[in-house]
Amino acid sequence: MMDYEAVSGDPASHRRITLPRLATIAGVAAVMYLAQEVFLPLAIAMLITFALSPLVSALRKRGVPMLGAVLGVVLIAFALMALLALVMVGQIGELAQNLPTFQANILAKVDALKATGGGHGLAARLSDMITAVNAEIGSALPGDGSARPMQVEVVERTNAWDVLLNLVLPLISPVATTGLVVVVVIFMLMEREQLRERFIRLVGAHDIHRTTQLLQDAGSRVATYLLIQLLVNTIYAIPIGVGLWLIGIPNAVLWGLLTLVLRFVPYIGSVLSAAFPLFLAVAVSPDWSALLWTGALFVAVELITSNVVEPWLYGSRTGLSPLAIIVAAIFWTFLWGPLGLVLSTPLTVCLVVLGRHLPQFELFDILLGDEPVLHPHVRLYQRLLAGDAVEATFHAEEDLEEAALAEFYQTTAIPALLQAQDDRDRGVLTAEQETRLANVALKLVENLTPVAEEERDAPPEDAEPEAPGKGFRVACVGGRWQIDDASAAMLAQCLGVEGAEARWHGHETLAPSRVASLDLDGADCLILCFLDPAPSRASLLHIRRLKRAAPHLRVGVLVWQMPDGVLGSLDQAGTYPPIRQEKIEEIQAIGADFAVTSLDAALEAAFIKEAPRKVAAAARTSARASARRRTKTAS
Repeated sequence: MMDYEAVSGDPASHRRITLPRLATIAGVAAVMYLAQEVFLPLAIAMLITFALSPLVSALRKRGVPMLGAVLGVVLIAFALMALLALVMVGQIGELAQNLPTFQANILAKVDALKATGGGHGLAARLSDMITAVNAEIGSALPGDGSARPMQVEVVERTNAWDVLLNLVLPLISPVATTGLVVVVVIFMLMEREQLRERFIRLVGAHDIHRTTQLLQDAGSRVATYLLIQLLVNTIYAIPIGVGLWLIGIPNAVLWGLLTLVLRFVPYIGSVLSAAFPLFLAVAVSPDWSALLWTGALFVAVELITSNVVEPWLYGSRTGLSPLAIIVAAIFWTFLWGPLGLVLSTPLTVCLVVLGRHLPQFELFDILLGDEPVLHPHVRLYQRLLAGDAVEATFHAEEDLEEAALAEFYQTTAIPALLQAQDDRDRGVLTAEQETRLANVALKLVENLTPVAEEERDAPPEDAEPEAPGKGFRVACVGGRWQIDDASAAMLAQCLGVEGAEARWHGHETLAPSRVASLDLDGADCLILCFLDPAPSRASLLHIRRLKRAAPHLRVGVLVWQMPDGVLGSLDQAGTYPPIRQEKIEEIQAIGADFAVTSLDAALEAAFIKEAPRKVAAAARTSARASARRRTKTAS
C-alpha cells in the first residue's frame, strides 16, 4: 500500500496540475521530440545499463576487475544482439526467394472465398484483400515481361563517388548510433558509482536516504522488468517457433525471433507477432488447416503465458497501471517512433519511481502509478457521496480479506463518515447528499451482514474466551443526524459480532413521542452515537430522558474521533482535532454512565455489568436550587 504518511509530509502543491507545470512538461516533451537523435541513444543506453548492471555486479563479487567485467558483459550482450539481427536478415532473404511459390495457394484461396461468398459480404471483402496482396507480391517478382507494361526509367549519369555515397550514407546513421550506444553503455557501467553520487548531489544531497532508495528502486524495477520480460518472451517464442516448424510455416526461426522482439511492445506485441505467420499459413497450404493450427498455436501459448508463466515469474510489478502503460506507449511512440514504443514501459517506470520518492515529480506517480492515490476512507467517502453502494461494498470486501469487520469500520468507514460530518459543518454537504450518503452507508452495513455473521459464528481459538457480549442486549441510537444513524448501525453490527443482541435506531426515535418504540425494557445498555466532535447540550440531554424512561438502563455516549493512524496520514490533520476533555466531562456531568471516543472503547464499556448512575433526581434538585437562588437574587 502507498505510504500515505510520506506523501502527507510533502506540500500539497506538488500534486496540483498547474498551468506552469503543464507548460514545463510540454516544453520538455518538445525538446525530446526535436532532439530525439540525442535523447534516443541515451535512453537506450541507460536502459541497457540498467539491465546489465546486475551481471556486472555479479562478476565484481567474484573478483573480476571492473574493466574486464564491463567489457565482457557488453561484448556478450551486443554479440547476441548482432547474431539475432543477422539470423533475422538471413531469414527475411530466404522468405523473399520463396514468395513465388505462395501465389498459387493464394489464388486458390481467393477462388474458394468468391465461390463461398457469392461476391457479397465478408468473404468477398476478404478475397479482394487477398487478391490485392497477391498482386503486390506478383509485381515485386520477376516474370514474363509481356505480362506487364514496359517500365521507362530515366537513368542519370553517376560517377564512382556518387555510387559510394549512395551505398555508405544510409549505413552511417545506424552504425554510428549503435557505436554510440555501445560506448555510452560501457562508460555508464564503468562510472556507475560516480553517476550515482552526482545524481544524489544534484537532486537530494540533503536527503541521501530517500535519493539512495530512489536509485535502488529505479534500477531494481527496470532491470527486473527487462530481464524477466526477456525470459518470458523467450519462453513464449520457443514453442511458437517449434510449433510453426511442425505446422510447416516457412522460416519458423524468423517468426520465433520476431515474436521474441515484438512482445516487448505492451499489449499489441503478441498480435503483431501472430499476423505474419497467419498470413503465411494462408499462402503455404491449399486448404485452411495450416491457418487453423497456427491460430490455435498462438492462442494456446498466449493463454499459458498470460495465466501461468507471467504470474509465476513476475514476483514484483512494474508499478504502472494498465491504462498508464497504454497511454505511455502512445506518448513515447509519438515522440520517438517504433523504438519509443519498445522503450515506453521501462522509461515510464523510471518516471513513476521518481514521482514515488521525489515530491517534485509526484505528479507522475499519481497519474501513472498502480498504487491507490486516495486513502481508503477518502475513497469510500467518494463512493458513498456518489451513491455507489456496489463499488463501496466491493472495496469493503477487498479490505475485509485482510482485516476484521471492527477494524474496517474503525479505520475506514467511520473516518469516511467523519469527513462527511466535516463537510456538513462547513456547509458544503447538501441535505440531499447527506440523505443519499447515509442511505448508501446503511446499505453497505446491510451488504456486510454475511461477513458479520461469518465472524460471529467462527469457531473460537483455543486460548480465546467466550464471546464477551454474550447475554447482553444493547441499543445503538444515532445522536442527531442521518449520518449518526449510519455510525450507530456499524456499532450495532460490531456488537453483534461480539455475541451481543444489538439493534440500531435512527435519531428520530429520540423524540419524546417515540422513545417507547425503542423497547428498552429488556435492554442492558444504550449508546448514543455522535459524529459531531462537540455535540450540543440539547442533544446530550437525551441521556436524562432515556434514564427517566428506563431507570435500569446504562446509557453511554460515543463521540467518534478520527483514529491516530488515519489522522497521521491526512494533509489537513488539524481539521479533526481530538475530542476536548471538557466535552467528555460535560457528558458525564449530565449523567452518562460512560463517554468514549473509539469503537474498541465502546465495545468494552457496553459489556460491563454494573448498576446505572442515578442522576435524574439530583439533577432536578439542582435545577430547583438554582431556580430558588435566581428568585432570591431577583427579589
